[in-house]
Order: sequence, then structure tokens, then C-alpha cells
Amino acid sequence: MSEKEKDLSHDHAGKGEISRRQFLTYTLMGVGGFLAAGMLTPMVRFAIDPALKAAGGAGAMVAVADISEITNEPKSFNFTVKQDDAWVKGQNAVLTAWVYKEGDKYVALSPICKHFGCVVNWNTDAAHPEQFHCPCHGGRYTKDGINVPGTPPNAPLDLYEYEVKDGKLYLGNIIKRT
Repeated sequence: MSEKEKDLSHDHAGKGEISRRQFLTYTLMGVGGFLAAGMLTPMVRFAIDPALKAAGGAGAMVAVADISEITNEPKSFNFTVKQDDAWVKGQNAVLTAWVYKEGDKYVALSPICKHFGCVVNWNTDAAHPEQFHCPCHGGRYTKDGINVPGTPPNAPLDLYEYEVKDGKLYLGNIIKRT
């Protein structure tokens, strides 16, 4: 570039216009900042998410059944809870629990198999009566939800928190068992 061309390009840059180099610098900085914000936002959200959860929403007990309906034989009960996900707040979700009475206590088991998340059923395998059976991969659990050794599940079925009030059984959060 000759001296005259340098002077001309310098003159244009000095009159409120930006040079090509400045334009590219600003553009790359803007795109880089946008990409950095896009990568950092999920990480920050993940780090502070527990603090953002509403304290009153978790642990609410839901009426599931009348006590008179519950016997010593596991019975499936469906119930509806309000659930939030990434897109919809306060949507209804239908959950299921296998519930039975043992003495003066109640047992409420999650029907989700610990092998691959299939739904277990009570007493449906003629070869193994009085057990929960997973139809997907042959997993089995005893009546109290303990996994039978030698079958695919590697952990017992989860339990639900429960309370009895006014003749009804209420279920709450899941208690994880390992």
C-alpha cells in the first residue's frame, strides 16, 4: 500500500467510519460473546437450580386411596400430581403405586423396575407366584420390593413416603433404595 492510499484509508476511518479490521474485530467479539453466554448459561443454571426450586412445592402429599380399599395383597393405585418440567409448569402427571398393608403399617412401592425402567406387575408370572415381575427382561422382586438375586434388577423398588389421615392414604416423595 502506498503512502497516499494509507492516508486515504486513515482519513475515512477518522470521519466516524470504522475500518474493515475494526468491523471484523467487533463482529468476532460479538459472536464470541454470544457463544460464551450460550455455553455458560446452562452451567450456571445447573449450579443454582436447587436454590430456585420453590420450597412449598416439594413433598406435598396426595390422597391416593381410602384405607378400606387396602388389603395385605398389593394393589395398583393411580394418582395425579402437579409436575414441572423444562417447558410446562404445573402440568398434571399420573403416577402409580403398588400399595398393601403389613400389620398396622402400609407399604407403597414405585412400579418402576430398577433394571431399565419398565413397569412391574404383581403376581403375573405363573412360574414365580407372589412376586413382582418385570415383563421386559424377566426381573423379579419379592412382595416388599427387594430384588431377587440372579435376576436383572440390581436394586430394590423405591418406596413412597406415606401418611394416613381422615381414613385416606396419602403419598408423597419417593424414597430411593439402593
